[in-house]
Amino acid sequence: MTSEEGALSHSPRTRAALIDRLAERLGPGGVLRDPADTAPFCSDWRGLYHGRTDAVLRPNGTEQLAEAVRLCAGAGDAARIVPMGGNTSMVGGAAVGEDGSELVLSLSRMNRIRAIDPVDMTMTVEAGVTLKAAQDAAEAAGCLLPLSISSEGSATIGGVLATNAGGNNTVRYGNARELVLGVEAVFADGSVFDGLRRLRKDNTGYALRQILVGSEGTLGIITAAVLQLHPRPNQIEVALCGVDSPEAALDLFQRFRRADPSAIQAFEYMSGTGMALVNALIPDATLPLAEPAPHYVLVELATVRQDGTLRDLLEAVLGEALETGAVLDAVIAESRAQRLNLWKLREEHAEAQKRAGGNVKNDVSVPVSRVPDLIRRASEACERLIPGVRIAPFGHLGDGNIHFNLVQPEGADRDAFLARDHEIMDAVCAVVRALDGSFSAEHGVGKLKPYMMPDWRGGAELAAMRRVKHALDPAGLLNPGKILPETEDRPGAAS
Repeated sequence: MTSEEGALSHSPRTRAALIDRLAERLGPGGVLRDPADTAPFCSDWRGLYHGRTDAVLRPNGTEQLAEAVRLCAGAGDAARIVPMGGNTSMVGGAAVGEDGSELVLSLSRMNRIRAIDPVDMTMTVEAGVTLKAAQDAAEAAGCLLPLSISSEGSATIGGVLATNAGGNNTVRYGNARELVLGVEAVFADGSVFDGLRRLRKDNTGYALRQILVGSEGTLGIITAAVLQLHPRPNQIEVALCGVDSPEAALDLFQRFRRADPSAIQAFEYMSGTGMALVNALIPDATLPLAEPAPHYVLVELATVRQDGTLRDLLEAVLGEALETGAVLDAVIAESRAQRLNLWKLREEHAEAQKRAGGNVKNDVSVPVSRVPDLIRRASEACERLIPGVRIAPFGHLGDGNIHFNLVQPEGADRDAFLARDHEIMDAVCAVVRALDGSFSAEHGVGKLKPYMMPDWRGGAELAAMRRVKHALDPAGLLNPGKILPETEDRPGAAS
């Protein structure tokens, strides 16, 4: 720390003076102060949190970001930082406080794709690059970045890694963590960790990149990453199937796994209630089956082979399942446009539920074998709690991650329903816990769920998390109130 920065932390300079200094360091466009400019950064996507901030910091590179963090570190509580990517969090992971004491840090100007190597099958990208832009760049180089989520047009690489995003292709490629070879990051003291290594094997101490991935911006700010690419598929086949139960959906998954597990790229479950909302509330969303079904599966197969056999595999498995009654009806996409239309029926579930009224989201996971038990038992628990509630689970059956969402009963009061959100979440999570699951599968903990951490991750596990937080961010500068309860996230809590 320079003498100038040290003086800032001990002088009576105001918060406004700190922001003036940050604006000087970050240059034109580097700091937003006008309330009209900062307002979009003060509410989360779901509308659960509404805060305020005096400034949004927008560095144009890692060195500028490090300078800004050093200045904020010198100012103590007057300059706590909330890192923000595309602001698509479902759990308030980038929510800013109501008292205006926090500064928002946006990496939107750090949006360069630094390198793509089709031989190494890697790409080096800055944190502000959207996931869709990274996918497009990989495709232009003849490669595949397989991470795919509904918000990929807005979500940025930094946020995707900070939350260890999962998505549709986890069943085949894993979560974001499995695709990260190296990261560059700025720690809470402003020091820069240069870990942009393209190595598959690097057994040299603690894997700091893995500590940062999934830390939700509480341990450091990811500024760039080396991502692992894959060959682009030469064949893709997609089918939508109607089934009579979650057990039948799981049976179909097992049939495809027995036939060729390497071909499964996505395996998605949808409830009949959720599909009905999509068809009723989303323009141009049309169910292509003869009759509605109680439950649905969307399966996507892909391979790099060029022998044309993937369609045969799909038809063989579905044909046998139709003959035995495991599948009630099915349609196979005949073109890219039809594939996209089938995927639209899955991707628009969250938006349809939002349009249907108040909804409570439960991003949970259980062992794959217990997904049918989760859907049945949690449905029964929620119906007992709120008769008439619309139960609309959907998600990634292939990896055990179900978004067990509830929509207010028709005609019910939205605010009264949402006021019971924690009661509903706890009812679902009681079932999840009995099935050896997790209360957060891919959305993280954010600001919404830290209260669950002591009960679910208490003892040695939570104590270790607190010690890591205290070691890397002893002043609690980064993303306060996320993951760990704030009162235990401050200096001295981990001692």
